[in-house]
Amino acid sequence: MPGHDEDELGDPEAVARTLCLRQLDVRARTRAELERYLAGKGVPEEPAGRVLDRFVELGLVDDRALAAAFVEAAHRYQGLARRGLAVKLRRRGVDDAVVAEAVAVIDGEQEANAARALAQRRLRSLSDLDRTVQVRRLVGLLARKGYPSGLAYRVVREVVGAAPPDTEDPALPPDVHSARRTRSAGGDDDPTGPGPVRPGRRRVGLTSP
Repeated sequence: MPGHDEDELGDPEAVARTLCLRQLDVRARTRAELERYLAGKGVPEEPAGRVLDRFVELGLVDDRALAAAFVEAAHRYQGLARRGLAVKLRRRGVDDAVVAEAVAVIDGEQEANAARALAQRRLRSLSDLDRTVQVRRLVGLLARKGYPSGLAYRVVREVVGAAPPDTEDPALPPDVHSARRTRSAGGDDDPTGPGPVRPGRRRVGLTSP
């Protein structure tokens, strides 16, 4: 194909080696990323595969090492959760078993601590907003980073102090929770409750004849 590197150098494997080395000079790549790149450059599948096999043997392409390094850096500096890390690695063509092995180094406590630190940092820029808005934005941030919804709500409640855990939905305004608590207590404002007894009046059914 005119204009492609294999026409200039004549040997598809030589082209593949040159192209792969150029890519690896920039940053580490997965095997799948290099396969896609070579295919886009018009390198035939068989010579590309032989070159990549050799690069794997030499350790120039190592999906397991790449996944481990990515997990450590992205979790520490970007605050990505295990699920978020796994999604990004799979997009780069890393095998599911390798992905699972890489993200397994992060335990539940580490993930909760990372979520808490991320929420605390972001909360500083939301200090002038209503607490309901703060909660919504922080939960959305953690969700985008791959944190489970239960963990996200728990951490945000803790950081913002917006609502007691497990009893109130932080997405609802505080006055709704107040009304719910009043009704559940059977207070004076509860339309289903008996209400106050006014002086001089008897409540039917509450006194003996």
